[in-house]
Amino acid sequence: MSEKKEKIMIGGQAVIEGVMMRGPKLVATAVRTPDGKIKVETKPVNSISDRFPILKKPMLRGCVSLFESLVMGIRSLSYSAKMAGEEDEQLSDKELAGTVAFAFVMAAVLFVAIPTGAAKLFHFITEDPLFLNLMEGVLRLVIFLAYIFGISQMKDIQRVFMYHGAEHKTIACFEAGMPLTVENVQKHTRLHPRCGTSFLLIVMLVSIVVFAFLGWPDLLTRIASRVILLPVIAGISYELIRLAGHSRNCMVCAATKPGLWLQHMTTRPPEDDMVEVAIESVKAVLPPEELVPGYGEYIDKEQAANEEKTETGADLI
Repeated sequence: MSEKKEKIMIGGQAVIEGVMMRGPKLVATAVRTPDGKIKVETKPVNSISDRFPILKKPMLRGCVSLFESLVMGIRSLSYSAKMAGEEDEQLSDKELAGTVAFAFVMAAVLFVAIPTGAAKLFHFITEDPLFLNLMEGVLRLVIFLAYIFGISQMKDIQRVFMYHGAEHKTIACFEAGMPLTVENVQKHTRLHPRCGTSFLLIVMLVSIVVFAFLGWPDLLTRIASRVILLPVIAGISYELIRLAGHSRNCMVCAATKPGLWLQHMTTRPPEDDMVEVAIESVKAVLPPEELVPGYGEYIDKEQAANEEKTETGADLI
């Protein structure tokens, strides 16, 4: 029997003048400071699913990943703002909790309350609950796409999106088993099937299907049902994006195309100095034995030998 091996997975996000990466054990945020240096902060992952293994089960792991990614992302944004000279202090734990709560409330208002409330405008066409729920889903998708397009036009956000491109390219280089150099990284695509942008698009599409069959009760009941079912939507969407990141099936690849197209808005081709930051972030979360030229070659060797693998790290990037 062949020995079970681990295939390391890395995920992350762009931050202010930098990149956050999450590996199997560590989270690292690398930032280019105003004096041109790269500062890297590393912290242990400390996932709640390590203490409660049942949370690693399908459907449950998606909710955990979504919440932990939000918390890690906000914490990394706070650190990057301080390192980039845009903030004096990092968020305290109390401030972090308040920011996370505020983010959830704003998302509920923008993507739940407004679409389901506005869907009543289609009553003049028909009172059919299925049609009204579908129109609500379409409105939610339109708001989401308009939001992405709107922020993509902001000058400061465009620079963050360049770091987003650097993050994707660096992860693609790692997954291809190539040494992490600026030249190698720049050869790779800035689009990735496991991107959080693709995940959010899948959330929108899955919600259309799930909510379509819930009937058309009063407004408060509709809003409450959408919020309560959010973990279910997140769980389903997570499993789909996880499948997309692992499968080479032609149908799965075709289904991921809309998410990849959307990434043309949320990523930009990075500059070389941005790639350098992303590389430092990846290196900070890799096990020591992987920090040598060609460290990623183990992936190809395992696939060629068709050995059984386990996976550790992050599924969403």
